Amino acid sequence: MALRPVQVNIKALDDAAVGGFWAEALGWGVSSEGPGVTNVEPADGFVWPDPVAVCIDVVAVPEPKTSTKNRVHLDLATTSAAHQAELVARLRTLGATPADVGQGDVPWTVLADPEGNEFCVLEPREVYRDTGPIAAVVVDCVDPRAMARFWGGATDWTLHGVTDDSAVLRSAKGVGPYLEFLRKPGVKTVPDRLHLDLLPYPGDDQEAEVARLRALGATDLDLGQGDVPWRCLADPEGHEFCVLGAPR
Repeated sequence: MALRPVQVNIKALDDAAVGGFWAEALGWGVSSEGPGVTNVEPADGFVWPDPVAVCIDVVAVPEPKTSTKNRVHLDLATTSAAHQAELVARLRTLGATPADVGQGDVPWTVLADPEGNEFCVLEPREVYRDTGPIAAVVVDCVDPRAMARFWGGATDWTLHGVTDDSAVLRSAKGVGPYLEFLRKPGVKTVPDRLHLDLLPYPGDDQEAEVARLRALGATDLDLGQGDVPWRCLADPEGHEFCVLGAPR
């Protein structure tokens, strides 16, 4: 039994506008599974779920983002200094704005999408040469070692390294983006606008997976979701995530 991260869920006032931004940013296509949901995923015959791509689902909500920095964000990969500069300039024309999260003088560029969700455009790094446009899903945390234990047990992703300052996981197939937990001061005070959605493998039972996650330290979350086919949970530091229904 195991789960796989398959998409990043982004809450937005205008799902179509934010979804369109991320599609242009990543060079992906858009579709919609229903009102208030914009799906962003690779084009050209992509079949979900796929281990190479962690997709993006943008879901409409009535509340705007608060001024509090998200504790989950995306890092975008680049292949050269020229590519980084071009991508930053193009994202600015699409509606991104510079963001100051206390980063100081760093080689990456911190931006916010049109609704204020922070993300980074990284300088070229060899480790991200084969990830696709999303280099990593990055999570601020207090204890990376604890996050490595929970998420390493929750998913079938491989742990690539853990220290007091960071923990890094990636698909067991060695493809797609990384999942990185970075030690940051402070604790969660508001729900994040971004969270991971996890998917059971065919034949696995959603309720059994949820029970297994609770045993690892997850807690149930009531976000007003009502009667839905997914289950809302939080990891031991309060990061929200969902367990989707198992595919047929």
